[in-house]
Amino acid sequence: MPDILLPIIALLSGFALLIWSADEFTENGAKIANIFKVSPLIIGLIIFGFGTSAPEMLVSGLAAMDGNTGLSIGNAIGSNIFNIALVLGISAIVTPIVVHEDILKKEWIFLMVATLCAGLLLSDGYLDVTDGLILLSLLVLFLAYTLKEAQNKKHHTFEDLEHVVDKSQTKKTWIMLVVSLTVLISSAKLVVYGGVEIAKFFQISDLIIGLTVVALGTSLPELAVSISSVLKKQFDMVVGNIIGSNLFNTIAVLAIPGLIHPSNVPEEVLSRDYPVMLLLTVLLFVVSYKFGKKHIINRFEGVVLVSIFGFYMWQLF
Repeated sequence: MPDILLPIIALLSGFALLIWSADEFTENGAKIANIFKVSPLIIGLIIFGFGTSAPEMLVSGLAAMDGNTGLSIGNAIGSNIFNIALVLGISAIVTPIVVHEDILKKEWIFLMVATLCAGLLLSDGYLDVTDGLILLSLLVLFLAYTLKEAQNKKHHTFEDLEHVVDKSQTKKTWIMLVVSLTVLISSAKLVVYGGVEIAKFFQISDLIIGLTVVALGTSLPELAVSISSVLKKQFDMVVGNIIGSNLFNTIAVLAIPGLIHPSNVPEEVLSRDYPVMLLLTVLLFVVSYKFGKKHIINRFEGVVLVSIFGFYMWQLF
């Protein structure tokens, strides 16, 4: 089976480099922000939010440029499904997660609105430039709202992250930022190439590859961040990271194929994939919100989320 070997190597090495470079890019971006005395809030919102969603954005953009919009759309929706069903599910099984009520009252509502808007835009079976611009305007609204909220709060989520940088390290930090961004773009290209070639070889649609292999690969940074956060009992970061990442996927990653390569939305997205993403977004609130009690996602609810993921994967194949 020599024809398939190179795409598999490209896909696996692409994922490994993608995870390393996303982590380095986020870390060095935070250091640069610190050197220039940028507020911790902007670091948390822009650098960490963009950092964990950068793989999805780049893979989506490069796939759309090559005309593989099924892979782009599949990557955005598949990553959201992975984040809630698998990342949050596994995290809750490891340690029950305490959820801050503010996240459910504000950020979750924004995610729900974005998910419903995305569904409306996809419902005509075509994703075009207008749809992309509407999604991007939601992103601008979300960023503006988050910045305003952040200015009202004295604390921030990332207090424990050490980014105290010696001025002598500035040059090295800039070099690492550029290197990691270059590797990030190159590794995303490898993932797209590997994914498309594997899809062709096994005669699977690029949508399925986007929903499964590529979505899993680009969701690995979220999984790593979430597992390490629950082990450190930083529960706000777990749910915040997942909601933030899903928001970026819904309004930024999904906008990319519309802006770059307007095309038809595969029928299965509307009949199978989008409804699962919507159901999981609703379930995120259901398992988190406990009336009159402490909001905790327990191990049983974690098992339910992972079971839904298993059933969905079975449906795909």
